Amino acid sequence: MVKSFLAPIEAIVREFGRISIMLAESIYLGLKPPFKFGYIFKQMEFIGVRSVFVIILTGAFTGMVLALQSYYGFRKFGSEGLVGATVALSMTRELGPVLTSLMVTGRAGSAMAAELGTMRVTEQIDALTVMALNPIKYLVTPRIVAAFLILPVLTVISDFIGIIGGYLVGVKLLGINEGAYIDKMIKFVELNDIYNGLVKSAVFGIIFSVISCYKGFYTQGGAEGVGRATTEAVVVSSVTILVTDYILTSFMF
Repeated sequence: MVKSFLAPIEAIVREFGRISIMLAESIYLGLKPPFKFGYIFKQMEFIGVRSVFVIILTGAFTGMVLALQSYYGFRKFGSEGLVGATVALSMTRELGPVLTSLMVTGRAGSAMAAELGTMRVTEQIDALTVMALNPIKYLVTPRIVAAFLILPVLTVISDFIGIIGGYLVGVKLLGINEGAYIDKMIKFVELNDIYNGLVKSAVFGIIFSVISCYKGFYTQGGAEGVGRATTEAVVVSSVTILVTDYILTSFMF
């Protein structure tokens, strides 16, 4: 009875330990020459540039919905001018970093897991080891570094587009006074809000990339295993991002 209860906890702890070891090894190898800048830039293009359109859509409609919903709430108290500050704070503190990370996890994280999983089941990773090439350094480190660097950039895009979308709905569609809208936003949004949001996004970038790489790197079971690893990578990364967001928010704000 006790063993059956402790088995899932033991499995989670074991997985966490192996993921932590992979992250530590990736950081260590990333600091040792030769530095694979070409691989990093390639992954930044894959993770970042190819995600821009999705991030723009997500950010725009998130800001628009925020403005629409907060307007109807603040209108009851005659405080429509606070809509701009609400949209800006929500985007920079929470929704920008979190939604950006979740969308990139679904698009790029799944691809990472599937690609590395395919390489594992087709023995390409074993071939790198036979050729005396460290597969962690060549396959995992560039992806983690790229995600760490590019997620804050994508978050800035999401924040900006979300605020613009909120402005268009609030001022142009709902008729909120433009001066009050912008004044309240400037008054209540501080640089620290933006900075903390970018720190969150960098942490989320590390989380989804290392989990996705781990799930793909240790895939077993052929094509079925690749599918299972891809699904687990997205689900575990998304849940971990949400849990980590709560922890970081409790310390930052």
